[in-house]
Amino acid sequence: MNGTFILLTIVAYFGLLLLIARLTGARHADNEAFFRGNRQSPWYVVSFGMIGASLSGVTFVSVPGMVRFIDMTYMQTCLGFFFGYLVIARVLLPLYYRLNLTSIYTYLGRRIGSRAYTTGASFFLLSKLLGASARLYLVCLILQHFVLDALGIPFAVTAVGTVLLIWFYTHRSGIRTIVWTDSLQTFCLLAALALILYQVLALLQLDGGEAVDLIAQSPHSRIFVFDDWQSKQNFFKQFFSGIFITIVMTGLDQDMMQKNLSCRNLKEAQKNMLCYGISFVPVNFLFLSLGILLLAAAGQLGLDVPAKGDDLLPMFAANGHLGAAVLVFFTIGIIAAAFSSADSALAALTTSCCIDLLRIGRYDEAKAHRIRRWVHVGIAAVFVACILVFEAIGSQSVIDTIYVLASYTYGPLLGLFGLGLFTRCRPRDRYVPYVAVAAPLLSYAIERWVFVATGYQFGYELLMLNGLLTFTGLYLLGVRCPHSLPDSDENTTI
Repeated sequence: MNGTFILLTIVAYFGLLLLIARLTGARHADNEAFFRGNRQSPWYVVSFGMIGASLSGVTFVSVPGMVRFIDMTYMQTCLGFFFGYLVIARVLLPLYYRLNLTSIYTYLGRRIGSRAYTTGASFFLLSKLLGASARLYLVCLILQHFVLDALGIPFAVTAVGTVLLIWFYTHRSGIRTIVWTDSLQTFCLLAALALILYQVLALLQLDGGEAVDLIAQSPHSRIFVFDDWQSKQNFFKQFFSGIFITIVMTGLDQDMMQKNLSCRNLKEAQKNMLCYGISFVPVNFLFLSLGILLLAAAGQLGLDVPAKGDDLLPMFAANGHLGAAVLVFFTIGIIAAAFSSADSALAALTTSCCIDLLRIGRYDEAKAHRIRRWVHVGIAAVFVACILVFEAIGSQSVIDTIYVLASYTYGPLLGLFGLGLFTRCRPRDRYVPYVAVAAPLLSYAIERWVFVATGYQFGYELLMLNGLLTFTGLYLLGVRCPHSLPDSDENTTI
């Protein structure tokens, strides 16, 4: 299977995305369609599409390779994810719909003040730029290594071309188009996973029952860790980290919430969130099971397992042991996964920048439309720059890097929203930026001190520490409000 054929497959796939963009955006190219999809998205389409957006190319590549080093303990985090989705459906979505929000960070402006509003939006922009760029970098790297290097195409051209393709099908109707393209991309991702599993079982000459036995008897099948508090894989660390990771990376993230806010009403948005949350657990279990099967196949074939977990699945896809069709579906799978997370990130970053920082609501529709289109181009250019920086730095595990970044950059958002939702304290707005910057720095200092003093190594629970420090700092610098706070006004529109 040569690179030219794979390249033609990608072009055909991209053509299908453009067709969907044309059909969904033919009569809807205004800001309301771009930002909120005219509030007409079917909840089941949003829910299915969000699976691909959350999994991304990182999950497709990194999760199977995790089992070699941490077994199946990532499932502890996935179980926490589900309970995080329950919190979002019951606490955050009702607030966002009651206030009729386009950007969720306008809540901070009403509840606390303008500096809190700008601070929250700025941390989201930083977090999403880094996280989405890291995901897209991984996919560009795989395409470069297994396809484009042979054609003599430089990595910079790969990065520019990938981002440009995403910009092409999102620039007219934004979230209105993305809801539908994400569903196509989720289907492609799950179809690729199913085909790869089928081919691996055929390679190992196993039926379904025998595969279950092999996975259950594998030394890598361990899921729960209760006895080692020093380990990053301890159940309580992973489970509660999963809850808070979901709350901040979905519920406090404009990218993921923008799709939910495009649903017709709150009830449909909640059904979307719960269905999506339930499906996320078994899908990740299948990816981890695939990792165990790939390790077994490597042992049976006498293959050297790559040092980096991220290279395990790509190695099998590229070496021909699983058949030529797998290489094509693997390529489509990671492209679909990458596009489904990167396209919505591009739209969400554009939305937040336009509404939260530039405040385009004060302009007439024509001027606001022009500003939005230029911002969309600018965000795409920044994406390319971030990908090139990641390529220069490199990473052993991109998914771990993303969660570590989230621990530092989403922590202040967790503290800000937590204080606004669960206390009657009004922080002094002028201090908010200083506390939000100090909390991640103090978290890093505490992490280093604890490790040197005790040998204890923080995992993803660093996010909770960061959020707690932000919450505490703002609470100590705030004043009690004995009367009703502004966000309780059910007739407010932001």
